[in-house]
Amino acid sequence: MIKHLICTAIATALALPAAAQVDTRPVPAQPQASTLPANWQHGVFMEVFVRGYQDSNGDGIGDLRGLTQRLDYLKKLGVSGLWLMPITASSDHDHGYATSDYRNIEPQYGTLADFDELIREAHKRGIGIVMDYVINHASWQFPPFQEALKDRASPWRDWFVWNTNPGPGWDIWGKYPWYDAATKPWTWTGEWKDLPAVQPGSPDIFFGTFGPHMPDFNMRNPVVVQYHEDSMRFWLNRGLDGYRLDAVPHLIENNAKDWNDQPESRALTKHFQDLIKSYPGRYVVCEATAEPIAYGNPDLCGGAFAFNQNYEIIKAAKGDAAAVQKMADYYRAMSPTMATFLHNHDIFTGQRVWDQLHGDEARYRLAAASYLLLPGTPFVYYGEEIGQAGIDGKGDDPLRSPMSWTSAGGFTTNTQPFRLLALNRSAHNAESQQRDAGSLFNFYRELIAMRRASDALTLGRYEADKVEGLVWSFQRVQGKERVLVAINYGDTPAAIELPARARPLYPKAAAAPRTRATVPPLSLRVYRLEAP
Repeated sequence: MIKHLICTAIATALALPAAAQVDTRPVPAQPQASTLPANWQHGVFMEVFVRGYQDSNGDGIGDLRGLTQRLDYLKKLGVSGLWLMPITASSDHDHGYATSDYRNIEPQYGTLADFDELIREAHKRGIGIVMDYVINHASWQFPPFQEALKDRASPWRDWFVWNTNPGPGWDIWGKYPWYDAATKPWTWTGEWKDLPAVQPGSPDIFFGTFGPHMPDFNMRNPVVVQYHEDSMRFWLNRGLDGYRLDAVPHLIENNAKDWNDQPESRALTKHFQDLIKSYPGRYVVCEATAEPIAYGNPDLCGGAFAFNQNYEIIKAAKGDAAAVQKMADYYRAMSPTMATFLHNHDIFTGQRVWDQLHGDEARYRLAAASYLLLPGTPFVYYGEEIGQAGIDGKGDDPLRSPMSWTSAGGFTTNTQPFRLLALNRSAHNAESQQRDAGSLFNFYRELIAMRRASDALTLGRYEADKVEGLVWSFQRVQGKERVLVAINYGDTPAAIELPARARPLYPKAAAAPRTRATVPPLSLRVYRLEAP
């Protein structure tokens, strides 16, 4: 049905006026086989905020060339893929989710040529690149929205959602999501929920799930769907390896009660997954906070972030026995298509791990092991692997500071980076962490290497799990390969039963046990179970 509607609308799309200064040209599919290793999308990813990763030109802002310069570091760590927060042109010039041009690079980050070079160099190192795609909404500065404001009879008008009298009862995260463009609500400097109420009858009331600065697309309009299809193909044709689809449960709202995760939104999500995976070897992961497990199903998105499990991992690392059990139960039921993480760029997922665990490196390592050795696709947040701390600031700013490359910072030659540097950079920086064999970086590197070298840890089933207080053990099984993992979150030693022919994988210096082993406090043990 969706494809039929799109086809009937192509002529209309091509007839749209050029005044909006946006590229709406059709983009034919040019699928090519992936050059990346098989199962690359089941390796460990890193989420990268390009603005905060590496500045290459001294303007105090990270950019694509800077990221390309750091690919050897990422290869050394062992990651198989990178998820880039939005790198397309935006009006916020920060987080990037207020998109103003879907087919161009944010000027502060570089050019399309820089993007192409990043793809080439990443692929040389066996690293895939996945890009954030903001499908639900655009910036208020997006040229079609500006044209829609100028002329209510414009064909651009139907690209967005308008209602002269939306009525009462709407409440999205404590705010009324309808805004009167005549009042220029995007200029409001306070909280969105404190905006003056819209007056019914105004002809310019529009819908914005995330605020007036980001008006929602009218995803019932097949011309809009076609535009997103073509824009996705634009990047896939350049060699992009997949997408993280932003806020997909919000694509369609039916009324004040039925606005979240509607059937129409799910149908569109599956439609876009099919488009992306029509390119061989590509990866798709969705942000769907309400029903993440459902979106992880191949019949919907085929990959989704495991929201809420991240909270249990951190609580378990702090010694919460109930969280250890919840974590084990989750993995028992979880689809291997889920994407696991400790936190991401949004503060609602938690502070940086260093801050959540108050700098306790032993517990930090347990948290890392609790997702790097488990089913799913793990996503490490940039700086997590070196124990980078957050900074002071409002909203999400504490999570989005420059990467600590050296004790002095190493992010930029500019004396004023776009945001404060982490205060713990003197010891927790990439340079010193790589030199220290016992560092967090080398712990992450060792676990990632162990995962890469083992089909059981990469692709295997989760079996034979057991929780005894603060001790969690389980097996990962793929074909004839079987690996046993035991994690002791407690402050006292714990004994575990071992099958015959258990051989230590971590730590490598551990003595080969017989039928029982002692797991020291706050520690990890990994064994390969050899067949008789």
